[in-house]
Amino acid sequence: MRQGFTTLAVLCVSVFVVGTSEYLISGLLPQVGADLGVSVGTAGQAVTVYALGVVVGGPLVAALTARTPRKALALGLMLLFAAGSAISASATSFELLLIGRLVSSLSHAAFLALAMVMATSVVPPDRTGTAISTVASGFTVATLLGVPLGALLGERAGWRAPFAVLTALALAGVVLLAAVLPRQQAPATRLRDEVRVVTRRPVLLAIVTTAVGFSGVATVFTYITPLLTRVSGFSPAAVSGLLLAYGAGSFVGNLFAGRFADRSLSATVRGVFGGLVGVLALMPFAALWQPSAMAAVLVLGLLATATIAPLQGLILRHAGDAPTLAVAANVGAFNLGAAGGSAIGGVIVAAGALRWAGLVGATLSLVGLALTYLVLPRTSSSARTFPDGVSGRHPVVPSVETRGARTR
Repeated sequence: MRQGFTTLAVLCVSVFVVGTSEYLISGLLPQVGADLGVSVGTAGQAVTVYALGVVVGGPLVAALTARTPRKALALGLMLLFAAGSAISASATSFELLLIGRLVSSLSHAAFLALAMVMATSVVPPDRTGTAISTVASGFTVATLLGVPLGALLGERAGWRAPFAVLTALALAGVVLLAAVLPRQQAPATRLRDEVRVVTRRPVLLAIVTTAVGFSGVATVFTYITPLLTRVSGFSPAAVSGLLLAYGAGSFVGNLFAGRFADRSLSATVRGVFGGLVGVLALMPFAALWQPSAMAAVLVLGLLATATIAPLQGLILRHAGDAPTLAVAANVGAFNLGAAGGSAIGGVIVAAGALRWAGLVGATLSLVGLALTYLVLPRTSSSARTFPDGVSGRHPVVPSVETRGARTR
């Protein structure tokens, strides 16, 4: 039990380090632009390149490393991340910075997927949701603390300093992972096995559910600051406090969703999406009064990341003994949903309809809710059975012993 807790803790810390990198540069764009001689808009492409690397490169890396021993792969991905961060920290041109960001991004989705899969191997089957949410909490803490602290460090010590710190933390993570990760047999699955799993109808539906459902959150949250200042009348300082509360709510909501998913995956995922539909639909009206706007932001925070554990649980439930590529693709789907939602929100804001973005977000989350009934159809049996024959009571995750015969 203690070994399992230690493993989860180290995986969580490692995910925190990797997760911090994604949006870290968003708070450093003016400094990057001034130092490297590009406009702020051009500097923002460093965010885009990273996102593309996660969406496209992550599943590709996961597929190509499908038969690599898990512990060795975890160490290799963290070293790859450290190398990308080091390139970014020492970049003498904007092009070199983009290369560093791309290198780091290639490890992002693959490492998060691997961390979630490895986490489920050190807990009992009925604790899968808790294990996933524990590891994923590293990502929510990265958004809550890592990104703003990195931006603060960048303002005081230069934009390169946060990337140098990330490099050092990633190398420290390699040491910790080497010390605590259990030796596991290499998966016997081949690339075609991973591809066959990710192309199963339930897995594809779950990935689409993730992208569409989460885009509803991004449609509103990307532009939450102008909504709260222009429509609700909050001061910038008050908005910063609300965003901190939003992040804290995301951390708590993610952990509770993991526990609820262990009891009923279908009820949790539908409950979360149903809650998102409600709060997003009410957002245009809640924003008119500051107390109700505060309440709406807090509820949105609680629900936004509560989708992670149940949606990854859906993937693991249908993935059988070849889950890594499917989980990596689902990590990419979160990023795709964020990008799509941001783009949709941008169109709404450009049309002068900032206040009403919540209705569009609610519609997208409603589509996500509808899709869950295709992934998790209702049955009268208490022990539900899904299209691939997997029982619905607990997610089925392959044990260490069944993952292959070739050792590290």
